[in-house]
Amino acid sequence: MKYNLSEITALIKDRRTIYPEQFSSRKVQREQVETILNAAIWAPTHGNTQPWRFQVFMEGDKELLSDFLAETYLKVTPKEKQNDQKLAKMINRPKLASVVIGVWMKRDETGKISELEEIEAVSCAIQNMHLTATAYGIGAFWSTPRLIDSAEMNAFLKIGEKDKCIGLFYLGYPAIEWPKSHRKPIEYLTRWSLEG
Repeated sequence: MKYNLSEITALIKDRRTIYPEQFSSRKVQREQVETILNAAIWAPTHGNTQPWRFQVFMEGDKELLSDFLAETYLKVTPKEKQNDQKLAKMINRPKLASVVIGVWMKRDETGKISELEEIEAVSCAIQNMHLTATAYGIGAFWSTPRLIDSAEMNAFLKIGEKDKCIGLFYLGYPAIEWPKSHRKPIEYLTRWSLEG
């Protein structure tokens, strides 16, 4: 066997969502962020377009993100649908995280690859990020609030009109015990034949 399958399987099974409210004050280092991003860029990519792009928010930049999220949430969410708890999360989560990474899809100018396939490639990159964070013992949360799919978000990230923010990826060392989880067995999820 080329790699240790039991270790790889254990890593995949150990990946969890850990929310910024569950992070400690311990700092994630820039070198660790670079390793996480270097893992991201080895995701599958249709036509080798490599559509993933990243904006790292650390230190004071997290305050700018917090302000933007709060202002944009109030701007794009109808008054009757606004929620104080959601607004508080928009404000506080960037401040609670050690690092936040804005992940976006750079649209291929030729359009030879469909937008869906490009989004799928970036999603695979995020999975690589999550697995690498897990290997470090760093908690991670992939956040996809509705406002990321807005002209305001594109303007904030300084990205093109056809580009698309795929999420905000929060990183921090957990202040909690690493969560456990389970999945349904494949017998409930898999067909081995079209007959029967």
